[in-house]
Amino acid sequence: MADPTHTIQVDVVSAEESIFSGEARFVALPGEAGELGIYPRHTPLITRVKPGSVRIEKADGGEEFVFVAGGILEVQPNRVTVLSDTAIRGKDLDEEKANEARRAAEEALKNAKSDIDIAKAQSELAIMAAQIAALQKYRQKK
Repeated sequence: MADPTHTIQVDVVSAEESIFSGEARFVALPGEAGELGIYPRHTPLITRVKPGSVRIEKADGGEEFVFVAGGILEVQPNRVTVLSDTAIRGKDLDEEKANEARRAAEEALKNAKSDIDIAKAQSELAIMAAQIAALQKYRQKK
């Protein structure tokens, strides 16, 4: 068991499944007001998370990347929980599918008839752009 004063339990959970669960030294993720960095014994916090990648520095020194399409972050002194409708492990990101989805979102934006259609297409486009950026970041680390 890792020393609890030097690590923090991290859980990244999507609507479908647990994407990551383990001990970490540090977590970085896109908070609502900018990039957040969380170390063990962090002050309790609840905030929204924007689409982007969660970088987890694991207890063994390795790194894990998880793409989230937004969600909620809860921080307790000994636990970080990220809840997202959509969360994908960095190694599972597929550039072809992400680009295809981005093109579909761009097409939907061009053909949008109402403000709601436009807002939905813009949201999907932002998520796809963040997913592609997360994938490129993940590939650079390899």
